[in-house]
Amino acid sequence: MSQREEPATGDLIDVEIGAPAHGGHFVARHQGRVVFVRHALPGERVQARLTDAGEGARFWRADAVEILQGSEHRVPHFWPEADALARHAAGELPVGGAEFGHAELGYQRELKSAIVREQLERLAGLDAAAVGFTGVEEAPGERADGLGWRTRAAFSVDTAGRLAMNAHHSDRLVPIRRLPLAVEAINDLSLADLPLHGLERIEVAAPSGGGSPLVLLVERPGAKPGAATRLAKALPEGTNAALITQHGGSAADGAGTLHRLRGRTWVAEQAAGETYRVTGEGFWQIHRSAPEALNDAVQAILDPQPGQVFADLYAGAGLFTVPLAWAVGAEGIVLSIEGAPGTSKDARRNIQGLDQVLIRQGRVEKILRSEAARLPRGLDGVVLDPPRTGVGRAGVAAVSTARPGRIAYVSCDPASFSRDLRDFAAKGYVTESVRALDLYPQTHHVECVAALVPAATR
Repeated sequence: MSQREEPATGDLIDVEIGAPAHGGHFVARHQGRVVFVRHALPGERVQARLTDAGEGARFWRADAVEILQGSEHRVPHFWPEADALARHAAGELPVGGAEFGHAELGYQRELKSAIVREQLERLAGLDAAAVGFTGVEEAPGERADGLGWRTRAAFSVDTAGRLAMNAHHSDRLVPIRRLPLAVEAINDLSLADLPLHGLERIEVAAPSGGGSPLVLLVERPGAKPGAATRLAKALPEGTNAALITQHGGSAADGAGTLHRLRGRTWVAEQAAGETYRVTGEGFWQIHRSAPEALNDAVQAILDPQPGQVFADLYAGAGLFTVPLAWAVGAEGIVLSIEGAPGTSKDARRNIQGLDQVLIRQGRVEKILRSEAARLPRGLDGVVLDPPRTGVGRAGVAAVSTARPGRIAYVSCDPASFSRDLRDFAAKGYVTESVRALDLYPQTHHVECVAALVPAATR
């Protein structure tokens, strides 16, 4: 490091690593300042390169590049392209998406448990033990190595025509050949060996119960047309393929158009004894066990009965809507609201014939306010499964105003989840229980499920 009084971005510092923090970081201190360090473990002493050390910043960010004193829980990384220490030693960046791959799988769950507990206590003001949180649970049917669970994968294609993924929070692309976190149906496509020139992005959906995968292709702007058609012909027999004319956002926002190239533009998913049609524009849970596990958790919280009224907010393709509809029967009502146009189309297909379901597409809190007033009776319960940003204060206000008897809240972000629980408390709702499932092994992500009830019923 230079002789400057204060280190700058790019400098190396020696630090001792403390507790895990939300976002895949670990807390360290240098010269009295907090430093969030990636690729380390608690108790280690590491040399870290500062990646964000702005003058006057409240905290810095850094990546561990050398382990000076290692943790007993550190293991060799399972994926060379994501091995931060080896990649930094070679002067390269690691691919993102496997930031906990240097820790034992069981210890990863201990780290995530500490993060969830800290977020609940600091942001929600909850005693984690008092709401029944006992730690992050292993996903049903998880492999011992924590690999082979992703049924959805998004790849880039670099300018040399190589299959690639992004480095963490970077536009830099890292060439890869396989994605160890993906189910075999994705890796068996051998995309890295196929002609990718002229493509910008590739998304793959492989049904969790088996069946032919769907490959979505986005051509590179300005490239000679036809790259998607060439790749579709080169894919293994039985693979479905479609071209999507969209270069920003996600397929689910409805801004693009799907063009069938081969086979179908959708996959069939199975959960809770139901079959769901999910198109390339739709959303489905990523972990192969997630749909069943989360549906079981939601049903246990809401305990739907014939004739009751429920709302499924951020409803996606109808994962929770369909079982609720069967449970309430023809005399009940399920209000299903989804914001993304492409995903809402899937819900309409999957709910055909269930006349007790009211399907609405648009801004969730706005539609809930208008539709709840039209219901013949009050809501017995609500399911919330929002995007990573959470429900937010406007959403919490809309749900609370509708006064459902129970709320099942599913979240993939413990920070926004905890903030929303705090806001629900301010509106008169008590968090009855919290669970967390490890539906993203080898990463810092975790899925939380909470049960909330009006304070008056306690």
